[in-house]
Amino acid sequence: MNRHLSRIVAMQTLYEYDFRANSDLSEILCRNISEYENKVDEEYVRSLVNGTLKDIDRFDKLIGKSAPEWPIDQISVIDKNILRLAAYELTTTNDIPAKVVINEAIELGKQFGGDNSSKFINGVLGTIMDGLDEAKEDDK
Repeated sequence: MNRHLSRIVAMQTLYEYDFRANSDLSEILCRNISEYENKVDEEYVRSLVNGTLKDIDRFDKLIGKSAPEWPIDQISVIDKNILRLAAYELTTTNDIPAKVVINEAIELGKQFGGDNSSKFINGVLGTIMDGLDEAKEDDK
């Protein structure tokens, strides 16, 4: 199964759900997964989407704190959902190295975002990682 493609499907689902208010998440998720049937890990896509949405307020605060000059509602919908997805993976999964998560997010930004998306995403996620590293040091 292709994890990169799975992240794309998760990001597209989050984007559509964010963009179309009052839409049915399970309908969007099923439709997006079925487009790539045997090429994506359905369980992984669902965990990314559901995990991101479950703590979306926490991730938005984390993003806002890491990009204070960019209020969350002024970040493009695509960039915001790439950042949310990466924030979920960085803060809740231990099986994927942070560099991989950040590189994947940068690639999604290059593929789907604007001209400066990849740089913006890299900067925000770098700041988030610095904060997470500091928190780990404080826990020791």
